[in-house]
This record gives sequence, structure tokens and C-alpha cells, in this order.
Amino acid sequence: MGVLDGYRVIDLSIAMAGPLAAMRLGDLGADVIKVEPVSGEWQRHAPAGGATGNRVNASFLSLNRNKRSLAVDLKSPEGREIVTALVRTGDVFVQNYRAGVAQRLGLDYDSVRALNPDIVYVSISGYGEDGPYAARAGQDLLLQAMSGAMANVGRDGDPPQPSGTYAVDAITAYSAFEAALAGLLHRERTGEAQHITVNMLDAAIAVQAQEMSIYSVGHVPQHRGAEPHGHTYIRAPYGAFATADGYLALAMPPLATLGELLGSPELAAMDDHTDGHTHRDRITAIVAGKLPTRTTAEWLALLEENGIWAAPVYSYADVLADPQVRHNGSFVTYEHPTEGTVTTPGFPFRLTRTPAEVTRPAPLTGEHTRDILDGLGYPRERVDALLAQGRIAAETPGAPATGDEPAAAAS
Repeated sequence: MGVLDGYRVIDLSIAMAGPLAAMRLGDLGADVIKVEPVSGEWQRHAPAGGATGNRVNASFLSLNRNKRSLAVDLKSPEGREIVTALVRTGDVFVQNYRAGVAQRLGLDYDSVRALNPDIVYVSISGYGEDGPYAARAGQDLLLQAMSGAMANVGRDGDPPQPSGTYAVDAITAYSAFEAALAGLLHRERTGEAQHITVNMLDAAIAVQAQEMSIYSVGHVPQHRGAEPHGHTYIRAPYGAFATADGYLALAMPPLATLGELLGSPELAAMDDHTDGHTHRDRITAIVAGKLPTRTTAEWLALLEENGIWAAPVYSYADVLADPQVRHNGSFVTYEHPTEGTVTTPGFPFRLTRTPAEVTRPAPLTGEHTRDILDGLGYPRERVDALLAQGRIAAETPGAPATGDEPAAAAS
């Protein structure tokens, strides 16, 4: 039994930020009902990296475990009737529609609150609920660009450097997850529900608390040098460096110690916090010239012995094979009815009394439509009629796939 067992989450979100937030609530035991179009959520038809799968692609699998799928046409009166009945049973409502879409569907906060005054309503947007950018599409790379983070890495004169992960989507997801839990806690204490708004721009800014404050309080501008550097506000050496057989990451070592190990009197004579910033390019060039003389393993052993922070630069294959990753159980492996054995990143938290677990694989489109409608009191004959009319969809693992057309993205 999970810590959120007995709570119901109604997830009308698409892409990554909303689905990941809702999945985390499901990982903690909530009954998460993913409401998606009869043709399936957008992410089902846009496989990241081209990993299409059999009937469920890898990106959808990664964001939608521990959910049930209700596939329904929200533009039809019958579909709105179903979701209205569902809303009355919910504890948390999550949506990341573009501005105006929730209102047109009758699923904005005021409409949902009128149906269920006790529901915690989480609205995720790109730039905010209102303001000059409210109507813009929120996408990870665009928000990385507008958050200022791209100017923190790389070399002067090179293009700005985006993150190698969907960083803003993930940060926003965890902000929404945290906010939903806070909303539930407030409701338990006071009996009051509320509207919670989360936006990608604020999340991307908030995660840069140190960097932004260095500029806004300390008035130190971002500055990229002539040599590649891992972070504009951190002293050298800081970044990934080539070795004889690969790369290692080196983070803010004492320059005197590092200079001795590298056989560089010039480096050994430098001051960490003054020269480390003012002579960043020179330090980086010295280190880059010395490290290719030994293998990554040789350097790591020597650096660790001398208390210097260093690590190998991994590929995903290396991550999966790492002994600490295996010890931690950082990945979960389970059986999916159409995709076979599935291994995906697991849970970033550990609860000793109510541990997170995979109780449901990522669903097929509408896989649980019949079960959910049965729970809402819909007679079997009515469900059969709605299926025949195309107002709902109900795939099952043993049946051929249906609904191949991509759903219109709402956000």
C-alpha cells in the first residue's frame, strides 16, 4: 500500500511535465486516471529517439506507469459527461492545456471546483496563466533558452549550450508533484482545496537560485571564456577532459595539489579562488594538455587517493552497468503485456514504510475505459454504444492496435 493509496488523480496532461508529475503521484499509490483522446495521447505518436516499441513507445512508457487509461472524446457531449462524473470522484486534477483550452472544454478551475469543491487543481503552463507570453507554447528547449541557463556553459564565441536532458520539463514536473502534495496536505489540515499554478519559466528560474543570485545580488555577469568550461560561475578546472582512453569530469580541485599530480609548477603556484576565476582559460588549457597522458582509470585512482573530486564520463550503457546504480536499484524492471520486459528509471525517493512500486505498466489507449466507466455506474449497454459511436476507446493487450492517428496536441 502506498502513502497516497485511496487518493484519485485525474491526469489530463500531455508530453512530459504533467505526465511525469502525475506518474510520481501514482508511484506513491494514488489511483491515477489518464484521460486521453480516443486516438491516444500525443506522446504515444511522437517517440523520443525513434524508439517506437510494439504498441507503446519508450517515451510513453517512461512517463505513464502506475496509471489507468480512459480514452474519451472530450469534444463530444458524451465525453464531457463522462469526465464530469469522473471529476466528482477526484482528489487531484492535473492539466497542461494551452491558454483557453481548459475553458473551452469546461475544465478550467472554476468549472471543476463547481463540480468538486474538494479537488486540488494543478495547472501547468509554459509561461504563466496570464501575461504577455501566456498564449505561447511551452517547450523544454525554448524555456532553457529563455531561462538564461544556456549562457552558463561552453566557450565564448560558440553557440549557447542546451542541456543534454529535458531539464526544464523535469524541473517543472517535480515542482508540480511537490505542489500537489502540498495542496493535499493543506486540504487534510484545513479542509480547503485550492488552485495551484506551475509554469516552466518560473521553475527554470527557481532551480538556478545560486546562479541568478550571483548576478542579481553580486552583480557578476555571465562570462564564457576561450576554453570550454562547465559553468560560468565556478572556478577552473571544471568540466570534462579527455584522457588516454576516454573522458573524466574534474570539479574544483585544489590547484596546488592538482599541480603537483600533473607535474605543473605553474598550476601549483596558483590560488584557488582568485586565479581559479581570473585565469580560468589558462588553467583549463594546462589540465587539458596533461590528462591525455594516462587512462581514465589511472587518473581516477590517483585523484581519489589525493582527495580530488573526479568521476568517469558515462554513456547510458555505463550507467546501467555501474555497481552503485545496481546497488541503489535506480532502475525498475517489469513485464508489459505488449512490450515485454521493460527497464526504465525508477524512483528518486525512498520511503521506508510506504515504498514506491510499479503496480501498473503504462497503459494502452483506453485500456481501462470499461473499468473506469463501470466504477462511475455506466451500464454495459451504454458503454458498448459509446464505443460504437467513437466517443470512447478501449484497447486491450490481446487485440489489434487502434487509433493510429495522432491526437491534436492541446499544449
